Amino acid sequence: MHRIATALIVGLTFTSSGALAQGEAPRGTPRQEKPDAPRRQPATLDELFERLSAAKSGEEARPISAQIERRWLRSGSDTADLLMGRAIEAMKGGDHPLAVEILDRIIAVRPGWAEAWNKRATVFFMMGDTARARADIGETLRREPRHYGALFGLASMLMAADEKKAAYEAFKRVQALNPHFGPVKTLIERLRPEVEGTDI
Repeated sequence: MHRIATALIVGLTFTSSGALAQGEAPRGTPRQEKPDAPRRQPATLDELFERLSAAKSGEEARPISAQIERRWLRSGSDTADLLMGRAIEAMKGGDHPLAVEILDRIIAVRPGWAEAWNKRATVFFMMGDTARARADIGETLRREPRHYGALFGLASMLMAADEKKAAYEAFKRVQALNPHFGPVKTLIERLRPEVEGTDI
Protein backbone atom coordinates (compact mmCIF):
# COMPACT_ATOMS: atom_id res chain seq x y z
CA MET A 1 0.00 0.00 0.00
CA HIS A 2 2.65 2.36 1.06
CA ARG A 3 6.37 2.78 0.15
CA ILE A 4 9.36 3.94 2.17
CA ALA A 5 12.79 5.13 1.03
CA THR A 6 15.79 5.87 3.20
CA ALA A 7 18.98 7.59 2.08
CA LEU A 8 22.37 7.80 3.75
CA ILE A 9 24.66 10.53 2.40
CA VAL A 10 28.33 10.07 3.28
CA GLY A 11 31.52 11.92 2.37
CA LEU A 12 32.41 15.59 2.10
CA THR A 13 31.91 17.92 -0.85
CA PHE A 14 33.60 21.07 -2.10
CA THR A 15 31.74 24.32 -1.81
CA SER A 16 30.64 26.11 -4.96
CA SER A 17 33.63 28.46 -4.72
CA GLY A 18 36.06 25.55 -4.77
CA ALA A 19 36.96 25.96 -1.09
CA LEU A 20 37.09 22.87 1.03
CA ALA A 21 33.96 21.96 2.88
CA GLN A 22 34.12 22.08 6.64
CA GLY A 23 36.17 19.19 7.97
CA GLU A 24 37.80 18.39 4.60
CA ALA A 25 41.49 17.50 4.81
CA PRO A 26 43.86 19.52 2.57
CA ARG A 27 45.13 17.70 -0.51
CA GLY A 28 48.07 15.46 0.22
CA THR A 29 47.08 15.07 3.86
CA PRO A 30 46.20 11.50 4.75
CA ARG A 31 42.57 11.13 5.65
CA GLN A 32 41.79 9.78 9.07
CA GLU A 33 38.97 7.33 8.75
CA LYS A 34 36.19 7.81 11.23
CA PRO A 35 34.75 4.66 12.75
CA ASP A 36 31.35 3.80 11.35
CA ALA A 37 28.51 4.89 13.57
CA PRO A 38 26.50 1.96 14.85
CA ARG A 39 23.52 1.33 12.61
CA ARG A 40 20.10 1.67 14.16
CA GLN A 41 18.10 -1.50 14.03
CA PRO A 42 14.64 -1.13 12.48
CA ALA A 43 11.86 -0.94 15.03
CA THR A 44 10.09 -4.21 15.70
CA LEU A 45 6.38 -4.54 15.01
CA ASP A 46 5.77 -4.59 18.76
CA GLU A 47 7.61 -1.27 19.12
CA LEU A 48 5.72 0.24 16.19
CA PHE A 49 2.39 -0.80 17.70
CA GLU A 50 3.37 0.75 21.03
CA ARG A 51 4.17 4.01 19.28
CA LEU A 52 0.97 3.84 17.22
CA SER A 53 -1.30 3.32 20.21
CA ALA A 54 0.37 6.26 21.97
CA ALA A 55 0.18 8.63 18.97
CA LYS A 56 -1.46 11.93 19.89
CA SER A 57 -2.71 12.87 16.43
CA GLY A 58 -3.47 11.47 13.01
CA GLU A 59 -0.41 13.28 11.68
CA GLU A 60 1.80 11.49 14.19
CA ALA A 61 0.10 8.13 13.60
CA ARG A 62 0.24 8.11 9.79
CA PRO A 63 3.95 7.38 9.26
CA ILE A 64 3.89 4.73 11.98
CA SER A 65 0.88 2.94 10.49
CA ALA A 66 2.53 3.20 7.07
CA GLN A 67 5.58 1.33 8.39
CA ILE A 68 3.38 -1.36 9.91
CA GLU A 69 1.41 -1.81 6.70
CA ARG A 70 4.60 -2.08 4.66
CA ARG A 71 5.76 -4.84 6.97
CA TRP A 72 2.46 -6.64 6.51
CA LEU A 73 2.92 -6.49 2.74
CA ARG A 74 6.21 -8.41 2.91
CA SER A 75 5.83 -12.18 2.80
CA GLY A 76 9.48 -13.21 2.88
CA SER A 77 9.13 -14.67 -0.62
CA ASP A 78 9.98 -12.66 -3.74
CA THR A 79 7.57 -14.79 -5.76
CA ALA A 80 4.67 -14.25 -3.35
CA ASP A 81 5.41 -10.52 -3.19
CA LEU A 82 5.39 -10.32 -6.99
CA LEU A 83 2.06 -12.15 -7.14
CA MET A 84 0.66 -9.81 -4.49
CA GLY A 85 1.58 -6.84 -6.68
CA ARG A 86 -0.35 -8.41 -9.54
CA ALA A 87 -3.33 -9.13 -7.29
CA ILE A 88 -3.41 -5.52 -6.15
CA GLU A 89 -3.28 -4.30 -9.75
CA ALA A 90 -6.19 -6.63 -10.60
CA MET A 91 -8.14 -5.24 -7.65
CA LYS A 92 -7.48 -1.67 -8.74
CA GLY A 93 -8.54 -2.55 -12.27
CA GLY A 94 -11.79 -4.10 -11.05
CA ASP A 95 -10.84 -7.63 -12.20
CA HIS A 96 -12.00 -9.31 -9.01
CA PRO A 97 -12.04 -12.91 -10.31
CA LEU A 98 -8.41 -12.57 -11.41
CA ALA A 99 -7.46 -11.04 -8.05
CA VAL A 100 -9.07 -13.96 -6.22
CA GLU A 101 -7.32 -16.46 -8.48
CA ILE A 102 -3.93 -14.89 -7.79
CA LEU A 103 -4.60 -14.63 -4.05
CA ASP A 104 -5.67 -18.29 -3.99
CA ARG A 105 -2.24 -19.17 -5.40
CA ILE A 106 -0.47 -16.97 -2.85
CA ILE A 107 -2.37 -18.52 0.06
CA ALA A 108 -1.58 -22.01 -1.23
CA VAL A 109 2.16 -21.34 -1.05
CA ARG A 110 2.18 -18.87 1.88
CA PRO A 111 -0.76 -19.85 4.12
CA GLY A 112 0.75 -18.08 7.11
CA TRP A 113 0.82 -14.66 5.42
CA ALA A 114 -1.96 -12.67 7.09
CA GLU A 115 -2.02 -9.97 4.42
CA ALA A 116 -2.85 -12.47 1.67
CA TRP A 117 -5.98 -13.49 3.57
CA ASN A 118 -6.81 -9.85 4.26
CA LYS A 119 -6.52 -8.88 0.61
CA ARG A 120 -8.73 -11.79 -0.45
CA ALA A 121 -11.26 -10.77 2.21
CA THR A 122 -11.26 -7.29 0.68
CA VAL A 123 -11.90 -8.67 -2.80
CA PHE A 124 -14.73 -10.89 -1.56
CA PHE A 125 -16.28 -7.88 0.15
CA MET A 126 -16.00 -5.86 -3.07
CA MET A 127 -17.77 -8.74 -4.85
CA GLY A 128 -20.58 -8.67 -2.27
CA ASP A 129 -19.63 -12.05 -0.78
CA THR A 130 -19.64 -11.06 2.90
CA ALA A 131 -19.68 -14.66 4.15
CA ARG A 132 -16.35 -15.46 2.53
CA ALA A 133 -15.01 -12.01 3.39
CA ARG A 134 -15.75 -12.60 7.07
CA ALA A 135 -14.21 -16.07 6.92
CA ASP A 136 -10.99 -14.66 5.46
CA ILE A 137 -10.92 -11.87 8.04
CA GLY A 138 -11.06 -14.59 10.67
CA GLU A 139 -8.02 -16.23 9.06
CA THR A 140 -6.25 -12.85 8.93
CA LEU A 141 -6.82 -12.19 12.62
CA ARG A 142 -5.70 -15.69 13.59
CA ARG A 143 -2.34 -14.86 12.02
CA GLU A 144 -2.15 -11.17 13.00
CA PRO A 145 -4.60 -10.27 15.79
CA ARG A 146 -3.48 -6.64 15.63
CA HIS A 147 -4.54 -6.16 12.00
CA TYR A 148 -6.62 -3.03 12.55
CA GLY A 149 -7.62 -2.87 8.87
CA ALA A 150 -9.15 -6.35 9.00
CA LEU A 151 -10.80 -5.54 12.33
CA PHE A 152 -12.28 -2.36 10.90
CA GLY A 153 -13.63 -4.29 7.91
CA LEU A 154 -15.16 -6.88 10.22
CA ALA A 155 -16.72 -4.18 12.42
CA SER A 156 -18.19 -2.46 9.38
CA MET A 157 -19.79 -5.71 8.18
CA LEU A 158 -21.12 -6.43 11.67
CA MET A 159 -22.67 -2.97 11.83
CA ALA A 160 -24.27 -3.46 8.40
CA ALA A 161 -25.70 -6.76 9.65
CA ASP A 162 -27.16 -4.92 12.69
CA GLU A 163 -24.82 -6.80 15.05
CA LYS A 164 -24.17 -3.58 16.90
CA LYS A 165 -22.65 -4.89 20.12
CA ALA A 166 -20.11 -7.03 18.22
CA ALA A 167 -19.38 -4.13 15.87
CA TYR A 168 -18.86 -1.79 18.82
CA GLU A 169 -16.40 -4.18 20.47
CA ALA A 170 -14.48 -4.61 17.20
CA PHE A 171 -14.29 -0.85 16.65
CA LYS A 172 -12.95 -0.44 20.19
CA ARG A 173 -10.22 -2.99 19.43
CA VAL A 174 -9.31 -0.95 16.35
CA GLN A 175 -9.14 2.22 18.42
CA ALA A 176 -6.90 0.57 21.03
CA LEU A 177 -4.46 -0.43 18.28
CA ASN A 178 -4.67 2.67 16.08
CA PRO A 179 -6.60 5.49 17.78
CA HIS A 180 -6.66 7.67 14.67
CA PHE A 181 -7.67 5.05 12.11
CA GLY A 182 -10.31 6.41 9.74
CA PRO A 183 -13.63 7.36 11.35
CA VAL A 184 -13.30 4.80 14.17
CA LYS A 185 -13.75 7.35 16.97
CA THR A 186 -16.92 8.74 15.37
CA LEU A 187 -18.37 5.26 14.86
CA ILE A 188 -17.71 4.29 18.46
CA GLU A 189 -19.42 7.45 19.68
CA ARG A 190 -22.37 6.73 17.40
CA LEU A 191 -22.78 3.17 18.68
CA ARG A 192 -22.05 3.76 22.36
CA PRO A 193 -25.53 5.01 23.40
CA GLU A 194 -27.21 2.03 21.73
CA VAL A 195 -24.79 -0.52 23.17
CA GLU A 196 -23.97 0.88 26.60
CA GLY A 197 -27.01 3.06 27.21
CA THR A 198 -27.45 6.82 27.28
CA ASP A 199 -26.73 7.32 31.01
CA ILE A 200 -22.94 6.99 30.61
